[in-house]
Amino acid sequence: MTNIAILTGRIARDPETRETKGGTNVTGITVVTDRPARDKDGKTYKDENGYTAKESEFHRVTCFNGLAKTVGQYCSKGQLVSVQGRIHYTQWEDKDGVTRYGTEILADKVDFLSRGNGSGDENDNKDAPEID
Repeated sequence: MTNIAILTGRIARDPETRETKGGTNVTGITVVTDRPARDKDGKTYKDENGYTAKESEFHRVTCFNGLAKTVGQYCSKGQLVSVQGRIHYTQWEDKDGVTRYGTEILADKVDFLSRGNGSGDENDNKDAPEID
């Protein structure tokens, strides 16, 4: 049995990095993927600009340890990435006692397919790993 998820999309907002009490680095990113939108008959259609209409999905991705450090340091909003990992489901009770459910991708690998947007400084991401 296998649980493998592969996403290619853009980072929706800058990464959020933290360290657990045990010293584990954790970085969260949101990756946006698009697919063609379909009408009630299952056919794709054009938007008001003449392009194929798209539907976007937002995926929570969590990275740990060294990968968390690298993603937190070199990734930024708008960057194109490819993520490989596994789907993880969580369940918890909120402060009102309501059972909540969540889904995230626990990343094993994140490939940078473009450089990050950064702050506009020409030196942003100059030390980032090379893009294949």
